[in-house]
Amino acid sequence: MRQLIRVLSVTVVVGLALWSTARLEGQARVTLFEGARVILADGRPLENAAFTVAGSQFGQVGRVGEVPVPPGAARVSLAGKTVMPGIIDTHTHLSRTREMLLDDLRQRAYYGVGAALSLGQDPGDLPFQIRSESETMPNAARFRTAGRGITMPEPGRTDIPYWITTEAESRKAAQELAAKRVDIVKIWVDDRDGMYKKLPPELYGPIIDEAHKNGLRVTAHIFNLSDAKGLLKAGIDAFAHGVRDMDVDDEFVAMMKQRRNVVLVPNLPARDGATAQAFALQARNLARLAKEGVIIALGTDGNTPSGPHGEMEDMVAAGMTPAQVIVAATKTGAEFLRINAGTIAQGRSADFIVLDANPLEDIRNTTKISEVYMRGVAVDRSQPPATR
Repeated sequence: MRQLIRVLSVTVVVGLALWSTARLEGQARVTLFEGARVILADGRPLENAAFTVAGSQFGQVGRVGEVPVPPGAARVSLAGKTVMPGIIDTHTHLSRTREMLLDDLRQRAYYGVGAALSLGQDPGDLPFQIRSESETMPNAARFRTAGRGITMPEPGRTDIPYWITTEAESRKAAQELAAKRVDIVKIWVDDRDGMYKKLPPELYGPIIDEAHKNGLRVTAHIFNLSDAKGLLKAGIDAFAHGVRDMDVDDEFVAMMKQRRNVVLVPNLPARDGATAQAFALQARNLARLAKEGVIIALGTDGNTPSGPHGEMEDMVAAGMTPAQVIVAATKTGAEFLRINAGTIAQGRSADFIVLDANPLEDIRNTTKISEVYMRGVAVDRSQPPATR
């Protein structure tokens, strides 16, 4: 009798697991991927792993032999491969025409980038239309946008951002962005090497205040340590760059540790040539803040679809571990953009990259892509995108 009860119990548990997996997408077809090394949410590897995908979402994740397989499920062997979540680029500046923007998103999917946030140079309604369409668009990354950013007047530079000079204009810009339902508000706090007046606290403070009243977060382009401190005092939510004029001091580190939800997107410069010294400075700052537990996400500040791979390599060169960088580029970025992706776990969007080599051993292995899946569907990688 006891043996019968044990058998019945196991049968019920397995049955429930199969039912749970199958119902993720109604009765969507389930595929079992097995045999790969899977990089988990905290950057640890799960060897000889198995996971299911039902429709556009991940099902159960475990070791080979431990994940229930629904009847009729397809099976895909990934023996010898490494699987990591799709990459999230939280700082880009993408194209402004429909076809070019769609091409940007398709090119990013080719390189395993599952989502991109465009920061502050997106006029009109098109960005918001594409944001909606990108949720189900095949062979393309998701799109997120800050719409028009906010800065002091900068004649000769782009006039897409709001150019403001008064508190009233500050609040009005934030209100208009809220009406557009931007994903985040972008501000520039920089004098561009003394060329322009810098957005001062009496203007960026009201922007942050008004954004928060409307349920929005604010990210800031910065250069100087003093501005970073002022923005923290004003309630900033994220930095779109690291401090670039000097080494961060104990006061700044303490301020960041008091504001545990503030996200840093470092955007490191090149490591050679004229920018080598700039890299060394910013690398020291990144390494120190990472050691102190500051939340770090990945961003590339441009429109290079393959750029995140180089940025990850730079972040490791700065002193972060490959595991830390992969988490920054996936889980943390997805949380920052509030996207249900970035992690290989049940119920998350099935955006993942199949690699021929292990990036935990060498971060450059993120470029050794065998396959990319977005929302559970293999991305067409038969033709490399045109070089940009």
